Parts: sequence; C-alpha cells; structure tokens
Amino acid sequence: MTWTAWASTVVFVGAYVLIATEKIHRVKTALGGAAIMLLLHATTSRSAFFSEHSGVDWNVVFLLLGMMVIVGVLRQTGVFEYLAIWAAKRARGRPFRLMVLLLIITAGASALLDNVTTVLLIAPVTFLVCERLGLPVAPFLIAEAMVSNIGGTATLVGDPPNIIIASRAGLTFNDFLIHLAPLVVVLVVVFVGLCRVMFRKSFVYDPERAAEIMRLDEKAAIRDRRMLAQSIAVLCVVVAAFVLHPVLHYEPSVVALLGAGLLVLVTRVTTEDAIREVEWPTLVFFAGLFVMVGALVETGVIERISSAAAEVTTGRLGLTTMVLLWASAALSGIVDNIPYVATMSPIVSDLVHNTPGDATVLWWALALGAGLGGNATAVGASANVVILGLAERNNARISFWEFTKYGLVVAAITVAIAMPYLWVRYLI
Repeated sequence: MTWTAWASTVVFVGAYVLIATEKIHRVKTALGGAAIMLLLHATTSRSAFFSEHSGVDWNVVFLLLGMMVIVGVLRQTGVFEYLAIWAAKRARGRPFRLMVLLLIITAGASALLDNVTTVLLIAPVTFLVCERLGLPVAPFLIAEAMVSNIGGTATLVGDPPNIIIASRAGLTFNDFLIHLAPLVVVLVVVFVGLCRVMFRKSFVYDPERAAEIMRLDEKAAIRDRRMLAQSIAVLCVVVAAFVLHPVLHYEPSVVALLGAGLLVLVTRVTTEDAIREVEWPTLVFFAGLFVMVGALVETGVIERISSAAAEVTTGRLGLTTMVLLWASAALSGIVDNIPYVATMSPIVSDLVHNTPGDATVLWWALALGAGLGGNATAVGASANVVILGLAERNNARISFWEFTKYGLVVAAITVAIAMPYLWVRYLI
C-alpha cells in the first residue's frame, strides 16, 4: 500500500477509537478526521464533495434533512402524543408488550421506508410513551434502531445499500421480497426474543402509571387537526414516492426535500419552527464520517481488504458465500455500509460471473452481511447514528459502548442464522 493508504488507515482507526472511547465528542472527531484526510491528500475536495463512490453521500444527508423538517411539523400537531398514548393503552402499560408493539411497527415501516426515516418517525413516540410510563428510553431506542436495520434488509427500498446492489445486479423489488423477506421475518421474531433477555431489567411495570395512561383520551392530544390532515396527506405522498422509486426514479432525498418544502408551504408553520427539529450535529457527523471512509476508498484500503477476501475463496461457491457474508458484516460494523457496498459490488459482480454454479447467492450474502452487520456498532448504520443524536438532544444520552455491547450480540446471532438459510436455500 502507498503511504497515503497507511496514513488514512491510521487516521481512521484513531478517529474510531476516539468515537468509541468518547474522549472527544464524535462530531469534533469526525470533522477533525475529515480535515486530516484532506490535508494528507488521502482524498481531494472533488472526491470528498462530488464523488458518488467516495464522497459525502448527499442523498443520505438531504434525506435526513427533509424528513427531520417533516417530523418537526408533525410534532406540532400533537400526533406523537396521540400515538404514544394509543400504544401504551394497547400494551396496557406493560413495558415488554409495548416494546414488541413498537418493534413490529418499526420493522414493518422499515421495509417500505428507509430505516433512517422510520426511526425519525418512531423515536418521538418512544420518548413520550417512556416518559408517561416512567421507563428508561435507551433500551427502546437501541432496539428500534436495530430492528429497523433488520426490517430494512427485506426490500429494495428498505436500506440504501440494497438499491446499489439492485442496480449492479439487475434485481427487482420482488426479487428482494422473495429472497430476503422470509428470513427477515424469522430474524425479527428472534430479535424480539433477544430483547426480552437483553433488556429484562428495564421492563418494570408500574400499576399506577399504567392506570393513569388507561384513563387518558388520546384524541385530546391532537392540537391542530387541520395541520395534522395536511401533514398526513404530504407524508402519504412521500411514502408512496419512496415505494414507487423503481418506477418514478426520484431519489429518496429529492422526495423528502420536496415533501418538506410542500409541507412548510401549505401549513401555517414558520420556517424557523420547521427547521428547529433538524439534528444539525448528526448531519455534520455524517458528512465527516463519509469523508473519512471516502479516503479509505480513494486510497484503495477497502478494495484491498475486499479483494483479499475474494481471492482466498475463488471458485468455491459455498466458502465464498460464507466469507462474503461475515466479511461484509464485520466491515459494515466499522464503516458505513453504503460506501462499503458501493466498493464491493463490482468485486461481487465479477465473482458471480466467474464462479461455477448459480452464484446469485453472493448478492444476497452481500445484502445480508451489510444490512445485519450494521447493528454491530453505534456507527455501523445511519439509523444508529440518528438514534444517538436524537437521544442526546432529548437528554437521554446513549454512549457508543452502551449501544455496541448489545449490537455485537445481535449482529453475531442474526448473521449466524442467515448462514444456514443461505446454505439450505441456495447451496445444497
């Protein structure tokens, strides 16, 4: 490797250690790491800001921005209070029942929306219902981020890496649904069981608070019915456009920005109120992280690691599938899975064409490894980073290791379950 490749690796590892140990705030670390990468010429301004494969993924940044504005307007209608009371009453104040309900909603929504949009919509409800029932919010938020990553793996539109894979492999929405959705249903059930064990100390039932919740009228929480109707109408259009992405060919970021602009235009909300809910530190953190990972792409570090793994297994489809699955999971836990999949997809394409047998299983191994491996650490997936930002803003800070100690267990178990699924369905 060149000296810039070694230098960028050292900078990235150093930044990752600082993020993990939280010695320096993650936003400062990401910006500092990005600045050093540019100073070292490990990447250039053109690559960092304009490259589709190694620069800031503006589609992710502007998708977040647009959905944060929409959520900011929705918050003012009282709909999140309504949903919080409704969910708590359906669960009869029982914490584990409540978590199961929220996880099922999150997993289902993540299959139709992207996982980041889903957690942006479900998190405000979670904060409110946990406050009402006197429950610690961190376990619920961590579980929702993880199940959104699992649920998003089921469809083409559920996770951005799936769109990259579909484009490279010529796969359709129905292909993902047929090949990955059955496994994802099993994984969601297993994950709910894991939550019962991992967060068991948090499921403390308070009869008095539960009784108070049961006496509340959720309809009284709605403060502006006209704005709510307008917001729901715009949100439905946005969701429909997300689902119809293969037909309309509008990027989710464009859809989110158009929806946010339309919502601000048709409602009485002021621009200041609309952007007040935007998590600017989270957006800046993403930008810095993308630049650092992009430097690893530019200097060939990620491609070298991926190619080495591919060379070891050439010609042996079963071994190649398993190595690709676990290597993708491991790397997606460290770097964002979007640039990883963008870098790895040409290599997988070559493997598919050069490996004897029906090697399309390699695409599903890549999708599962990248999607499920993102749960391993607090920075492994976009949804995880967003949840950490929302928690910090609402004075319920979740540390890197608090998330990661659960994420490593979940990632390992879900990827392990994916192994026999791939082997039995495609390799025997």
